[in-house]
Amino acid sequence: MAGSQSLSPQPVHPSRPRRRFTLTEANRSLPLVRRIVADIVQAQQVASELHTQAELLSGRDQQDAQGELQRQVSRLQEYVDELTEVGVELKDYHVGLIDFIARHQGRDIYLCWKLGEDQITHWHELQDGFAGRQPVSLLEDSE
Repeated sequence: MAGSQSLSPQPVHPSRPRRRFTLTEANRSLPLVRRIVADIVQAQQVASELHTQAELLSGRDQQDAQGELQRQVSRLQEYVDELTEVGVELKDYHVGLIDFIARHQGRDIYLCWKLGEDQITHWHELQDGFAGRQPVSLLEDSE
């Protein structure tokens, strides 16, 4: 019988940014991005619930649950791939945190957005992450 390790889905491949955005371009893309990110968060929640359920089962029931979990993880990966096509990077699929590559003072930075926010209001250095967010009013250029 398979152990609980076999119940873990394959990791979702992280998204990779494909372009640089201005703040205006990033905000204009939010209606589409918002829908995709909402799908990602929901699919992740379902996958997590399926994983928990599968761990409690055995035999054929466990195999069926594992199959459904794998289908959900595949769906999640499709959403992540769709987000990648837009050109943004998924940072946290539990809360729907994403980054858009932009420019500030001649260097790449991230415009930071989280599901539930109306628009992009913060940015951070590539190495700083969410905790280093600063208001977009401080941005000097957006090449």
